[in-house]
Amino acid sequence: MRHHAGKNSPPGPADWRTLKKLGPYLWEHRWRFIFAVIFLIGAKIATIGVPVLLKHIVDSLDSSKNAVLTLPAALIVGYGLLRLATTLFSDLRDMIFAKVTQGMIRKVSIEAFRHLHDLSLRFHLERQTGGVTRDIERGSQGISVVINYLLFRIAPTLIEILLVGGILLVQFDWVFALITVGVLAIYIAMTVAITEWRTKYRRRMNELDSVATTRSVDSLINYETVKYFGNEKFETERYNASMEQWQDAAVKSQNSLSLLNITQAFIIALGVTLVLWRAADGVVSGQLSLGDLVMINAFLIQIFLPLNFLGVMYREIKQSLTDIERMFKLLTQNIEVKDKENAPSLKITKGEVRFEEVNFSYDPERPILRDVSFEIPGGRNIAVVGASGSGKSTLVRLLFRFYDVTGGRITIDGQDIRDVTQESLRAAIGIVPQDTVLFNDTLYYNIAYGKPGASREEVVEAARAAHILHFIESLPKQWDTIVGERGLKLSGGEKQRVAIARTLLKNPVILLLDEATSALDSKTEKIIQAELREVMKHRTTLTIAHRLSTIIDADEILVMEAGRIIERGRHDVLLAMGGHYAHMWEMQQQQAVREQEAA
Repeated sequence: MRHHAGKNSPPGPADWRTLKKLGPYLWEHRWRFIFAVIFLIGAKIATIGVPVLLKHIVDSLDSSKNAVLTLPAALIVGYGLLRLATTLFSDLRDMIFAKVTQGMIRKVSIEAFRHLHDLSLRFHLERQTGGVTRDIERGSQGISVVINYLLFRIAPTLIEILLVGGILLVQFDWVFALITVGVLAIYIAMTVAITEWRTKYRRRMNELDSVATTRSVDSLINYETVKYFGNEKFETERYNASMEQWQDAAVKSQNSLSLLNITQAFIIALGVTLVLWRAADGVVSGQLSLGDLVMINAFLIQIFLPLNFLGVMYREIKQSLTDIERMFKLLTQNIEVKDKENAPSLKITKGEVRFEEVNFSYDPERPILRDVSFEIPGGRNIAVVGASGSGKSTLVRLLFRFYDVTGGRITIDGQDIRDVTQESLRAAIGIVPQDTVLFNDTLYYNIAYGKPGASREEVVEAARAAHILHFIESLPKQWDTIVGERGLKLSGGEKQRVAIARTLLKNPVILLLDEATSALDSKTEKIIQAELREVMKHRTTLTIAHRLSTIIDADEILVMEAGRIIERGRHDVLLAMGGHYAHMWEMQQQQAVREQEAA
């Protein structure tokens, strides 16, 4: 029997801790577990009974001992029933326990998935999505392997070995038991020793597999960028470099596995030969019957056949425990932004937003915001402008509470956003970002995502208000049109209208426009801006702007540089000041003139 490769080392404290973590999930299904164990024991008793009955059948048919032969009908029927019972009890056990294993996988996977969404944006920016999803996938599969192998393969095999060893010791002589136990000990020792030696190859193979998967996923997610630069060949060569390293490690892993298989086969063959030699000698000398020989042979087959799998099970369990522990490490990742215990929901009255001496830094040595203070009265529009890296978009992330401020505070209607639930906070805020990321699903799904459970009428009305309904109804598949990965099949203007429709459906009190039109051409930008002005009515709005022409009607404009507000006021006031804003306005006006002349 060929074994599949696996990564392992001798069981250690970490492995037992991992198994202990699975305990509560198993305990939730304790009654199913108890019944499964009862069926397991029944199957083992039936399995042990088969060779015993076979012995009596052979002895009753032995012409050297019986002058008159009679057909042992009852024994033959009993033999058949025991064979049936072995399979029946095993299948009943699997039926009873199937819901337990799948239930555990589902619950742990959901917990890991939920926890990943609870982790801060920092974690997701630092970790690559392909690697994280592979960790969850392997961990989930590992639970199934560990539960099924430990409870339904290894435990029954060990019980059977003990029972057979006891029968050989009591019914025959100690030599049979000694050979059997000795072969088992040598087999296990050699399996562990060789597996230890080959662990490094399997570990390297797994690491390179993760690297290759992450690279392929990252490349496909950035399909457009690859095409922009014509780097298909570069990406293929980069992926091939990872796969070449993986191939080298995989070959070494397979070769070491073949050596292990050969060693195991030799030990088992030696053990079977010695025991049968001893049994045959007993038959020849008259100490044992022919039925005894048959029974011993059947016992050996029943013991050593599972032993063929013991090596692979040991390796797979070790590998699975490592994968499960890796998944559990995701669950122990510190949640950077947490709700306070018994935090109340945000209560909206006017929708007034205040930043009070806010400081923030991703790294203590590199501050992003320094003593930023401003107020957005309910229903008003405040715009923020500044060069890249000035801290504009960080304001949005802090208001959404993707991160907590490192100094000062942010309030909505006088409530510190750290004191209310994140769910209620984000329910009150809607955003139209510069780059609208859409799910690879239908147009209907992407718009309805703004309010899960919304009626079709509400979704259609949101699309109408965002001036995208006519476009949707003109498509061959209309609402069922698939937008493609990250909305690849839609134009920039179409994606922005989907974002506006989604936000309108959410109907937030506070609206964030994060350079919502800077990626669009001038004509489309003017159309979208007109639609956004409709959306902004009666909503508290924070507009992060690149083109100053889009925010000349703002109630107040904040000019940021190096994390500080260096100028503030209305458009005409800032122009009259002749400062940083006026310089930016002049530069953009000159650029607009050049573009018109070029056209």
